[in-house]
Amino acid sequence: MRFDIITVFPEIFDSYFGASIIRRAQQKKLVEIHAHNLRDFALDKHKKVDDRPYGGGAGMVLLAEPLLRAMAFVTKKIGRKKCKVVILSAKGKQFTQAMAYTWAKKYKNIVFITGRYEGIDERVKKALRAEEVSIGPYVLTDGDVAVMTIVSSVARLVPGVIAFESLQEESHWNTLLKREKGTDTKETGLEYPHYTRPEVLIYGGKKYRVPKVLLSGDHKKIEEWRKRQRIH
Repeated sequence: MRFDIITVFPEIFDSYFGASIIRRAQQKKLVEIHAHNLRDFALDKHKKVDDRPYGGGAGMVLLAEPLLRAMAFVTKKIGRKKCKVVILSAKGKQFTQAMAYTWAKKYKNIVFITGRYEGIDERVKKALRAEEVSIGPYVLTDGDVAVMTIVSSVARLVPGVIAFESLQEESHWNTLLKREKGTDTKETGLEYPHYTRPEVLIYGGKKYRVPKVLLSGDHKKIEEWRKRQRIH
């Protein structure tokens, strides 16, 4: 799966995408991530990518033309077939695990346009038939952090990136699969709590113990306990 990111600050992504699971996914060629500097698509000598909004108001707005040129460059590389274009915006549809699951199954290429300053010229969304997405009901200083969040969520669902057995026990996973099959979802919920060594943790003068059932060795009782913990 390929992710392209159009941004004013492509270097922001180097550290996060160059580490851990996503780094290994790229090394295995399961995932490709390409960050494109929007200023490379500005035609003037100052590499201008923003301007004042029509009608007045605070802040600056990202210009449509550099963004559209950047998108033309990306689509020349990947084509538009099965390509999803996403604009990160505080007024967009809130991103969910269900969206991550759908995107991972449906698309081979996702292009992200990251907002900054007061946002993006609205005509970009219309011209590219892009979907506006937000990662939550709050405002960030830019869309770059939101892109990292979404790529992390979608990339891990690409086959081979994470062991399927690990995915099966995660929050939201069983609910999604049951809903897709049209079966009951009442017995599924968020992921059950996890514990590891030591058996008794001492902190601040208090003892915090692992639930006895997890030490019992009775797999049936453990499974029943975990199922109860999932229900919210």
